[in-house]
Amino acid sequence: MNTNQKIQNRQAVIGVVGLGYVGLPLILGYANKHHKTIGFDVDAKKINHINAGQSYIEHIAEAPIAQAVNAGYLEATADFSRVSEVDALIICVPTPLDKHFEPDLSYVINTVDAIVPHLKTGQIMSLESTTYPGTTEEELRPRIEARGLVVGKDIFLVYSPEREDPGNPDFAGLNIPKVVGGTTPACAEAGVALYSAVFGKVVPVRSTQVAEFAKLLENIYRAVNIGLVNELKVAADAMGIDIWEVIDAAATKPFGFKAFYPGPGLGGHCIPIDPFYLTWKAREFGVHTRFIELAGEINRSMPRYVIQRTMEALNDKGKSVKGSKILILGLAYKENVDDMRESPSFELLDGFKSLGAAVDYHDPHIPVVSPTREHANWTGVTSVDWNQQTISQYDCVVISTNHNAVNLLELKEWAPLIIDTRNAFAKSSLIPNLGQLVKA
Repeated sequence: MNTNQKIQNRQAVIGVVGLGYVGLPLILGYANKHHKTIGFDVDAKKINHINAGQSYIEHIAEAPIAQAVNAGYLEATADFSRVSEVDALIICVPTPLDKHFEPDLSYVINTVDAIVPHLKTGQIMSLESTTYPGTTEEELRPRIEARGLVVGKDIFLVYSPEREDPGNPDFAGLNIPKVVGGTTPACAEAGVALYSAVFGKVVPVRSTQVAEFAKLLENIYRAVNIGLVNELKVAADAMGIDIWEVIDAAATKPFGFKAFYPGPGLGGHCIPIDPFYLTWKAREFGVHTRFIELAGEINRSMPRYVIQRTMEALNDKGKSVKGSKILILGLAYKENVDDMRESPSFELLDGFKSLGAAVDYHDPHIPVVSPTREHANWTGVTSVDWNQQTISQYDCVVISTNHNAVNLLELKEWAPLIIDTRNAFAKSSLIPNLGQLVKA
């Protein structure tokens, strides 16, 4: 019985490397369909949580984890020699940028190097980490074949980009169509078999390069449109026009327009990062993606714009930003989740602190700042309490993330000055006092 048949009969063991926001829901998808799964990670805390049937991601419930573990369909380990026990292996590790905005494939390369010695004939390997077109063929395939295994015959290598959107109630996990590209036709067939076992719709494409490029296009589309609306916001502010009202008016057109909204900057592991994987690879071919790079510059400038608007608002009240107490409301990069990856709130924290302000944050989803590569100085800082005595002490509250759990009516009553970067008050139909609210 080959691997494709074993998957179809639920007799295959599925391995997932990297048990974060992408890997954990994915492995649960297989386990809950009664496929035996093994999760691999270098983080002992994640492994211990899973094996104890516990969740460490807010929007992922514990019950499915506990049920899968107790039924024997899910276990986690840091022992990569157990790769030899699986029939299919899916890699979901980070692909950040370095300080020069160039791809950092160290997590992928180190993971593959740890896996390769334990590969066996007949296995399927899929990369889900976002990367530049050609990575699967140029980086993974040579490492596998150096082991003496022929891709397309002994090992079936595919690329299938993750499309996880934490906290999205409409599209999550297995109900999102799954794009799959193989390095050979046999690899593509194996990839379709692997993902058809749990995904409602699988979309095969001609090659791994097409799948890799498709993922970048999805997020570049968003980054460029958000960059456009962020630039228009600055222009509208200068003209005394409410950009949010402009967008709402334009969105009534039933064709040819899709609404995107401004904010304090881009966050999450995809949109601020993925476009630069393409700009980097395009330079290899003598192509300069100026449109993408310009959007990136605009989006990265938005925290500075928010800081400038805050300085002006404080100045109107006779206060200098230096010595002021400022509260950043929301550390997560998007509403109603505990995901703080690449959050622009960190840029606001750093920016106000560098100007001499005393700055704190409140986030009901993130009680304490966990370690990050770029903002290690905030590690261990805790969210301030939400009560009138605490909040009223701040000269200014900057809404960076519009969490539903935050009581805007209380904020209106307690804060002397509010900088609203998310149009939160207009969405809630609350009307702050004259001079209390500044949209930024």
